[in-house]
Amino acid sequence: MPHKPFIRTLRAQWLGQQLRALREERGMTLKLVSEHLQRDMSALGRYERADWPIRKGDVIALLDLYGFHNAAERARLLALAEEVWRTDRWDEDYGDVVDSSFIEYPWLEGRAEKVCCFHLTLIPGLLQTREYAETVIRNAAEEGVPETTIARWVELRMSRQEVLTKSRPIKISTVIDEAVLRRQVGGAQVFHSQLQHLLRVQRMPNVQIRILPAAVALHPGLDGTFWIFCLPDPYPAVAYVESLGGRLYIESPKAERFVQTYDRLWKAALSEGESVAMIETIAEELS
Repeated sequence: MPHKPFIRTLRAQWLGQQLRALREERGMTLKLVSEHLQRDMSALGRYERADWPIRKGDVIALLDLYGFHNAAERARLLALAEEVWRTDRWDEDYGDVVDSSFIEYPWLEGRAEKVCCFHLTLIPGLLQTREYAETVIRNAAEEGVPETTIARWVELRMSRQEVLTKSRPIKISTVIDEAVLRRQVGGAQVFHSQLQHLLRVQRMPNVQIRILPAAVALHPGLDGTFWIFCLPDPYPAVAYVESLGGRLYIESPKAERFVQTYDRLWKAALSEGESVAMIETIAEELS
């Protein structure tokens, strides 16, 4: 009976990325590492690409070779190595590790070929103006957060938008609830500028924006905002949600439910032309 192919899980992808980053930081080639560890060079490459599941013993050998001795970080990577096959909820086992450094949202965003997102409360981060983003970030920040930290978070959000204009730009498809267009985040002037920005970016060939009108009272997105990261073949799509309880990454096959839900929301929304007309009308009301 043939073996089932290894699913390129998010854990395996992240572990491979971390091992590759460590190797490149040390200025080592795959050939050099394979010769030192007496491993097949192509196998090491497949580990880094998450084509094959890596064994814990090989991870230990690589970390030793790279001189990576931080106990806490080694423990996290070795925990990943033991469970690279898992696709279930991260928060059940890793707690707040997911929110800090285990998986970086910008890393996943940067790898995606396309991002599909439904937004029930705010303009998507990739489409926010600096002023709008700063207002949102300040509102979410805990009391006493230094201004330098706020500024760093704003810069991170702005720098993330570079994925829209790089040589091979990411595609973004978004459905935005009409309520978002009625919520004057930052005041009338800031929000008017934000709506004008939406009208500009929707002209980009890699950006699709549809508005879900308030007339659609019941729809499959009532549970809240979510993202779907469509990764290049052969990597499966990853869904992402966040709440006060933390961040969740949902992998195949459970991510398929989000894909189907987004498709229903897209069909229920106004056409792109009708969506532009609604944004223009609301912007005119603010001018």
